[in-house]
Amino acid sequence: MAQKLLMPKATAVWLVDNTALSFDQIADLCKLHPLEVKAIADGESAQGIKGLDPISTGQLSREEIARAEGNPNHKLKLSEPKVRVPESKRKGPRYTPVSKRQDRPNAILWLVRNHPELKDAQVSRLVGTTKSTIEQIRDRTHWNSANLTPMDPVTLGLCSQIDLDLEVEKSAKDRPLPSAEELDNARLASASEMESLGDSVSSSSQEDKEMSADEVFSRFASLNNNDDEDKDEDDDNR
Repeated sequence: MAQKLLMPKATAVWLVDNTALSFDQIADLCKLHPLEVKAIADGESAQGIKGLDPISTGQLSREEIARAEGNPNHKLKLSEPKVRVPESKRKGPRYTPVSKRQDRPNAILWLVRNHPELKDAQVSRLVGTTKSTIEQIRDRTHWNSANLTPMDPVTLGLCSQIDLDLEVEKSAKDRPLPSAEELDNARLASASEMESLGDSVSSSSQEDKEMSADEVFSRFASLNNNDDEDKDEDDDNR
């Protein structure tokens, strides 16, 4: 990436006032027209602009300036920066390789089913698709809906796990907290369910007890019948 001069017009003002560089050399360095540099020197342009020292900012060295002053044909070269600033990522839809574009509908279906809290814009950022495509897959009006299979976009290589986690976390933060009334209703519903469950358990226990009593009575009755039969057999023997 080509280096760029910070505040070129302010740098040109300083170079005009503090060096013996030619107008062409300053214009070439600052990406200005030589006549504009001449106007700065004549006080007709850049009035009120404070000069910026390129030596103090580390953009030019004294040796480079001296070399250019001794040779009018020498083009000034900026010094190598001591710190590399990473380039900002370009905003816009995520680029998807042609070989993986056919997998996007499957990835969208997976996201819609497994993370319904994600907004269309978030899904679009993750897999690089359009809002209309997402809506078609949600409504099952997509031309290939019958053949779609939910597939994890991370596995497909359409996005990273970090990107997916960040979007899910962002969705959770944006989700409104339940109101006090909703919490009370949830507690009442839970208490009602527990009470119903307790009644069910109690009725089951009572039935077990009644069944146990019936079993005891039937066993007692069968014992009495056996005794009566034994007595009848003894009388017959006599």
